[in-house]
Amino acid sequence: MGTKLLIGADLVPTKTNADLFAAGDVLRLVGEELLSRLQSADFIAMNLEVPLTDRAAPIRKCGPCLIAPPETAEGLREIDPYFFTLANNHILDQGAEGLRSTMKTLREKGIAFAGAGENLEEASRPYLTRIGSCRVGFYCCAEHEFSIAGENRPGANPYDPLESFDHVRRLKADCDYCIVLYHGGKECYRYPSPMLQRVFRKFAECGADLVIAQHTHCVGCMERYQGSTLVYGQGNFLFDDSNSEYWKSSLLLQVDLNSKELEYIPLVKKGELVREATDKEREEILSGFLARSEEIKSPDFVEDRYARFAREMEHDYLFRFSGRLSKVFLFRILNKLTSYRFLKLFYQDRYRASIENVLECEAHRELAAKALRGREE
Repeated sequence: MGTKLLIGADLVPTKTNADLFAAGDVLRLVGEELLSRLQSADFIAMNLEVPLTDRAAPIRKCGPCLIAPPETAEGLREIDPYFFTLANNHILDQGAEGLRSTMKTLREKGIAFAGAGENLEEASRPYLTRIGSCRVGFYCCAEHEFSIAGENRPGANPYDPLESFDHVRRLKADCDYCIVLYHGGKECYRYPSPMLQRVFRKFAECGADLVIAQHTHCVGCMERYQGSTLVYGQGNFLFDDSNSEYWKSSLLLQVDLNSKELEYIPLVKKGELVREATDKEREEILSGFLARSEEIKSPDFVEDRYARFAREMEHDYLFRFSGRLSKVFLFRILNKLTSYRFLKLFYQDRYRASIENVLECEAHRELAAKALRGREE
């Protein structure tokens, strides 16, 4: 019998199920079948995507600031993860004290973690453990979204092309099986972007045996590359925050550390709970996952599909660049009536070129980000 490692995705106690977490009612939260599977594992790793704190101190950011009371950790402990990655875009939602409260709570519950810390050096440390006879290493990093640690600032470990690949090379030298938990990719997009695919392949070249994109809130696809497995989108483990079709299914990854074989176990959202998929649901989820995995093998598919997605998202980003104007009722009505042609007219080619230059040029992008953060640093 193999040594089983289970990797779950985003886990967040929310208002709808916080009482169940606080009571440690894991049977109600995950159901008998899934609980049995979790209890049979030799090791469980997940992504904790919420600060555990009683003190609300939301930071300045776009998007929601999540929070869960520390007592919900009782349910987290009963789910029995041995390890959490904290490298994600929400772990600093309640500021440095929220992160500190989270780390303190996990230590008290005996749950290991990595991917965040009091400063960049601490946040970048990997987690090494022995599971059976296999030395397993976890490297956890997140794309830059308001939660990132600095030299002397608490937060999450950033994906940094000048550092992260070297981190993985060193980690691989110390372990038999190297896992990268990467918090990034575009939410609700089931394929890799061309850049994400390049990044994941580079991690594989640096020694990672398994690279997983969490954060996308949907089941994506996978590829094998130079003996490594790259998973582009795992979905949520238990994050009751949306009724979007993308949020309704996910994958639990099971690794046999003796044979290094992977099994994908489909899960489904049931209201504020999660359950292992029925046979029919399992077939539907896996068939889509495998079909998309075949699609990305075709030359130019990733680039072409992403270009189409970018066209679909164009008006969303133009609205973001509009500042307060995007909230003006008449402006929104005119765009709705003209299928966003008015918005595109508002951003003529020379203005688009200026925005493009800020986003693509490293010097402009760095300076613009610093300027927009203003006096807060």
